[in-house]
Amino acid sequence: MDQLDVLESQGIYILREAYREFKQLVMLWSIGKDSTVLLWLARKAFFGHVPIPLMHIDTSYKVPAMIEYRDKLALDWKLNMIYGQNTQALEDKQTFPDGNATRIQCCQNLKTKALKNTLSGAWPRWILDHEAGKYVRHTDTEPYTGVIVGVRADEEGSRSKERYFSPRGEQNDWDVGDQPPELWNQFKTDFAPGTHLRIHPLLDWTELNIWEYIQRENIPIIDLYFDKGTGKRYRSLGCYPCTSPVDSTSTNVAEIIEELRSGKFSNIAERSGREQDKEDCNGLETLRRDGYM
Repeated sequence: MDQLDVLESQGIYILREAYREFKQLVMLWSIGKDSTVLLWLARKAFFGHVPIPLMHIDTSYKVPAMIEYRDKLALDWKLNMIYGQNTQALEDKQTFPDGNATRIQCCQNLKTKALKNTLSGAWPRWILDHEAGKYVRHTDTEPYTGVIVGVRADEEGSRSKERYFSPRGEQNDWDVGDQPPELWNQFKTDFAPGTHLRIHPLLDWTELNIWEYIQRENIPIIDLYFDKGTGKRYRSLGCYPCTSPVDSTSTNVAEIIEELRSGKFSNIAERSGREQDKEDCNGLETLRRDGYM
C-alpha cells in the first residue's frame, strides 16, 4: 500500500471503532476540505451510507456558496444533516465586525458556545427534511457525547496535542495534559460515564495528503479553494469577516498539489489567513480548551 492507502485504512478503522464503541455520535462538517475528506471516508467505511448524523455550526457569516454546497451534497448523498446556531448572540450583535465583540469573543459566541449547546441538546437543532428540501426546527434533547472531527496535527500547534480518541470533560473542556497514550495502534475507548469524546480520524494526515486524496478519489470540493482570475484563493475556509485568501494562481486540484510540493507555502502557516488566530497568540488553543473545534 502507498501512503494514502495507509492513511485511508487507518481513518476507516478509527471511524468503525468509534461507531462500534460509542452510541451518541455526531460528525462535524465545516464544509472545508478536511471535513469533506472525512465525510468521504465515512461513506467508504459504511459502504456508501453514513449512519452518523452530520452537524454544522452555522455562524451566519459563512460565504453563501458554502451553505449551498453543504445542502446540495446533503441532499445528493442523503445525509442526516443538522445545524446549530447561536441566534441570541446574532440578535444581540455579540459579533464581529457588526457588533461590539472582538474576533475571539465572536468565535466563542458563534462557534464554541453554539457547538457546546447544540451538542448537549440545550439549544434547538435544525434538521434537514429531505422530502421538503428544507431545515425543520427540532427540540430533541438527546446529547451527543462522541464527536468526530476532521482536525489534522500539522495544521495548527494545539491540534498536534490531540489523540485519535481525545477525552473532554462534561462541559467539553479539554485538559491538554491529561490525554491517554496511544501506542502501536492501541486506543483507549473505555471512558468514565459523562466523558465527552473528540475523535480524530485524520490526525496524521498532512495538507498535501488531503489534496492528493481529493485528486485520487475525485471528491467534489467547493471551488473557493481555486483561483478564479484574481491571483488569490482560499487555503483555509472560515467566516468571511475573518478569513483572507492567499496569493496563488492554482485553478484546480492538480495545481494546488504542485504548489504544495514546490514548497511555496513551507514557511507560511496554513491558517495564516484566519485573522482570529492573530488576535491572541494563544487564541486558538484557548478556544479549543473551552470546547472549540
